[in-house]
Amino acid sequence: MPSPATGRAVGGEPRAGKQLTPVPTPPPTQGRRSRPLQASSRAAYQAGSGVSGCRCLTQPSRCLPSPSPLARSAARNGSSSFLHSGLQVTQRALIMSNPFAWIVEPLDPNQPAKKFFNLNKLGDGRYGRLPFSIRVLLEAAIRNCDEFLVKKEDVENILNWNVVQHKSVEVPFNPARVILQDLTGVPAVVDFAAMRDAVKKLGGDPEKINPICPADLVIDHSIQVDFSRRSDSLQKNQELEFERNKERFEFLKWGSQAFHNMKIIPPGSGIVHQVNLEYLARVVFDQNGYYYPDSLVGTDSHTTMVDGLGVLGWGVGGIEAEAVMLGQPISMVLPEVIGYKLLGNPQPLVTSTDLVLTVTKHLRQVGVVGKFVEFFGPGVAQLSIADRATIANMCPEYGATAAFFPVDEVSIGYLTQTGRDEEKIKQIKNYLMAVGMFRDFNNFSQDPDFTQVVELDLHTVVPCCSGPKRPQDKVAVSEMKKDFESCLGAKQGFKGFQIAPDRHGDRVKFVYNGGDFELTHGSVVIAAITSCTNTSNPSVMLGAGLLAKKAVEAGLTVKPYIKTSLSPGSGVVTYYLRESGVMHYLAQLGFDVVGYGCMTCIGNSGPLPEPVVEAITQADLVAVGVLSGNRNFEGRIHPNTRANYLASPPLVIAYAIAGSIRIDFEKEPLGVDAKGKEIFLRDIWPTRDEIQAVERQYVIPGMFKEVYQKIETVNESWNALDAPSDKLYTWNPKSTYIKSPPFFENLTLELQPPKSIVDAYVLLNLGDSVTTDHISPAGNIARNSPAARYLTSRGLTPREFNSYGSRRGNDAVMVRGTFANIRLSNKFINKQAPQTIHFPSGETLDVFDAAERYKQAGHALIVLTGKEYGSGSSRDWAAKGPFLLGIKAILAESYERIHRSNLVGMGVIPLQYLPGEDAEILGLTGRERYTIVIPEELAPRMNVQITLDTGKTFQAIMRFDTDVELTYFLNGGILNYMIRKMAS
Repeated sequence: MPSPATGRAVGGEPRAGKQLTPVPTPPPTQGRRSRPLQASSRAAYQAGSGVSGCRCLTQPSRCLPSPSPLARSAARNGSSSFLHSGLQVTQRALIMSNPFAWIVEPLDPNQPAKKFFNLNKLGDGRYGRLPFSIRVLLEAAIRNCDEFLVKKEDVENILNWNVVQHKSVEVPFNPARVILQDLTGVPAVVDFAAMRDAVKKLGGDPEKINPICPADLVIDHSIQVDFSRRSDSLQKNQELEFERNKERFEFLKWGSQAFHNMKIIPPGSGIVHQVNLEYLARVVFDQNGYYYPDSLVGTDSHTTMVDGLGVLGWGVGGIEAEAVMLGQPISMVLPEVIGYKLLGNPQPLVTSTDLVLTVTKHLRQVGVVGKFVEFFGPGVAQLSIADRATIANMCPEYGATAAFFPVDEVSIGYLTQTGRDEEKIKQIKNYLMAVGMFRDFNNFSQDPDFTQVVELDLHTVVPCCSGPKRPQDKVAVSEMKKDFESCLGAKQGFKGFQIAPDRHGDRVKFVYNGGDFELTHGSVVIAAITSCTNTSNPSVMLGAGLLAKKAVEAGLTVKPYIKTSLSPGSGVVTYYLRESGVMHYLAQLGFDVVGYGCMTCIGNSGPLPEPVVEAITQADLVAVGVLSGNRNFEGRIHPNTRANYLASPPLVIAYAIAGSIRIDFEKEPLGVDAKGKEIFLRDIWPTRDEIQAVERQYVIPGMFKEVYQKIETVNESWNALDAPSDKLYTWNPKSTYIKSPPFFENLTLELQPPKSIVDAYVLLNLGDSVTTDHISPAGNIARNSPAARYLTSRGLTPREFNSYGSRRGNDAVMVRGTFANIRLSNKFINKQAPQTIHFPSGETLDVFDAAERYKQAGHALIVLTGKEYGSGSSRDWAAKGPFLLGIKAILAESYERIHRSNLVGMGVIPLQYLPGEDAEILGLTGRERYTIVIPEELAPRMNVQITLDTGKTFQAIMRFDTDVELTYFLNGGILNYMIRKMAS
C-alpha cells in the first residue's frame, strides 16, 4: 500500500501529491469525537456547536437559521440574494465563507455559470487512492465547508482516510436529498406537524419547520394482497387501499402542500427503491449553478439499492432523516471500506437473486457491519445495473452501511435505457470524468486502496434460496429438500422448528372450493413475486414470464389454494411483461398483478383461505411461504407461515407448481404433460440467451418515458383527495390514524439535567437477532392484542383494523403494538408470545399492559437482549414505541446500526456489554433491579456503572458514538434539539 502522500492520480499515472496543511488539532482518537461533554456546558453546546454560518454553496437554502456575521452584513447591504426563513444571504458571501472556493471552476468553458468543485485541483495524491465512495463524502465535505458545521479538519480527515479509517474519526456528511416511503413518511410528517405546534408554543416561527434538504416520498407500503388469482385483483386491492387509508393519504397530501421541498409520488406508482432507481435518481445534481454527486439517506433500510447506479445512499432512522430534512448534517464515523472483487462470468442458469444471496452469506461471514462495501474487478462489468441494484438492495442483510458500485459506461447506458434526458446524461458523464469519479472496471490502475479485499468468482455461484427464517441462511436449491427436513426436527431456532420425528409425515385433508386437498409440513401456501430486490430486474422478471409460458404449454398448474401474487415495482414491469406476451401465462398460473408496492415482502400478504388456516392450525404444520423478497424473518410474512424462503421469481413459480418445498428438482418432476411425460424444472427453465433476446426487444426507453411522465398525476383517486391548506395541521380527536404525538408536550427551551436510572425493572429479557419486526411489527393487528382492544373501544371492527404499518401516525396504536409480535421470544416465559411478567404482582401480561402498570407506579424500565438487536427494517417506531412504554435504556451485546441511531434519536440509552461479557457470563437473570449512573461529565462510548439490587456491579459501554449524539441525548432526543434550535 503506498504512503498516504503519494499514489496514482485519478487517471492512473503515479505522481507525488502535496497534502493540505492540516489544521492544528489533537490526534484523531483524541479529537472532537472523544471530548467529555459536561452537563454544566449543555446549554452552551446546544446553542453554539457550530450552528451559525452557512452550510454550502450549492444549496444556500440549507443554511441553518442562525446566520454568520458575514451573511448578516450582506443581508443588511441588500445584495442580490437567496431567501430562506426571511434571511437574505448572498451567493458571494457563501463563496467567501468556503476555504475551498479556489477550486471552483466551470465544467464547460462555454457555460461559465455552471460550476463544480474540481477536487483534482487540490493537487493531493491521496485523492486518487481513496475508494470512490469516500470521494463522494470528500466532495460533500469540501462543498459544504464553512468552518462551522464542516471544517477543514473534516476534509483533512477524509483525505487521510487511509491512515485514520481504523480510529473512529467522526465526520459530517450532507446528503443531497432524502427519500421516504409512506410507513415511515407518515410519522415523519406527523412529527413535522407536531414540531410546528411546539415551535409556535415556545414563541418561534412555526414555518421554520420545513424540509430544507429536498425530500421525495413514495407511497408504496399501504397496499395489501386482499385479492389474488382473479383478473380484477389490482383494481380491488387499490380500491381497498384507498378505503382503508384515505385519511392517511389526505394527511400526506396536506403535507405536500404545507411543506416546501417535498415531492410525493402517489400510490399505485411502484416500489420506492425501484422508482428511485428508474426515475428519481439524478446521479449528478445540477442545482443553483453547481454540479455535484447525487447522494441520499432514506427511511427504508433498502435505500442502498440506488448504490447500484453509483448514487451513494443508505438507510437511516426516521428520526435522523427528519433532522437531515431540517438541515442537520449526519454525524458519522468515517467507515472502513471493504473492496469486493468480482471475477469471471455467471453460469447460464444462475440469476441475480442467486448471486445476491451468495454475496449476503459471504459478507456476513466476512463481517462488514458499519462498513462500506465497494465493488470492483472485471466481473462488475459483466453485471447490468439491475443486477448491481439487486446486490446493493440487500446490503442491510449482509450488515454493511452502503454497497457501492461506482458509475461506469454500463450506468450511462442504463440512464439512456430508462429514458433520461440525453443532454443531462452527457453532463453527468463529463462531470464524473472531470472530478475523478467515473470508473472503468477493466482498468486495474484505477483500483483504489481498500481496508480489506475479498473476492468472489461469479462462476462459483449456484442456484439457491435463503431461509427458513433469515436472509443470510443460504441453501443451494439442490439441498433445499434435505435442509428443510433437517430444520423440521432441529432445536427451535433460526434453523429449527423442533417437530417430533414421528410427526414429520403428518398430513391434513381439507376442502377448498369444492375440491379435496391435503397439507403437510413444507406445503407452500404463499408464492409471491414481490419486492424491489427482484422486480426491478428485467432478466429475472422476464425469466419468470418465460418459465410460466413453458409451464402452461406443458400443462402444469398451481393448486388453487396457494396464494399466488405478482406485485411489480413499477408500471414499466407490467408494460414489458405485457408487450413480450408472457403476462397471459403468468396469470394462468395465478400470478396476476395484485398491486404496485412492497406487499408480501413487508407482511401485507393479506389473509389465507380459512380452510388452509384451519388445516395448518389443526396439525400445527410448518407451512411455507416462498417470495422474491429480501426479508423472511419469523412472523413477518404471515402468521401462519412459519418457514419462509427467499428465491428468484422463476423459482417462486417453480415451488408454487410443486406445491411443496420438499422436492428435489433434479430427481423429482414438477408434473406430467398431457401425454404422461414427466416434466422436470430443467425442461421449462429459460436460457440466458432467451431472456436477453426478449429483454433487448421489449425493455426500451419509450416505456420508461411513458410511465414516468405522468406518474404524479395518473392516479385519479389521489387527484380527487381533498386536503386542507392550513400551514398548521388541525388534529381530529376522533381520528384513529393521525394523532398529535406526546413527544413535545412538556418541552421547554431550558435543558433539563440528565438523570440516573434508579431501581429499574427489566420489562423483557430477549435473545439474539431481535428484529424491528419483533419490536414494532408492520403486519396485521391480532384481535386479542392491546391495539385491537384500543381500536375496538374507538368503535372499529376487526375488518377496519388495517395494519400496524398503516397506523404509524397514531401513537396510541403504536405504543400498544410495541413488542406485539406473536413470535416474540421472552426468556421470562416459556413460549413465543407478546407477553412478559409484571414482577411486583407476578402476573403474566401483554407487554403494553405490564409497562402501563410499571409506569403508573413510577418505575423505570430497561430491556436485556443479545446480539444484533434491532436488525431488519428501518423503523422509527421501534425506538419511539419503547420510549413511550417508559424504557430508559437497552442493554445489548451489539446493535444494528440504524436502530441504535433511532434509539439515540429518541433519548433512549443504548448500552452495550463490555467485550467478552454478556448476561449469562455476568449471571444476570433479568429479575434484578438496575441502577445506571449517568455521570456529570459525558464522553462518546464511555463506560458507565450499573448496580443491581443484589449488590452486584459491572460496567457497560454507553453507545453514544459522537459528540453530536451526546447533544441529542442531553436534549431528550434529536427532535427536541431541533425544536429548541428553531424556536430560539
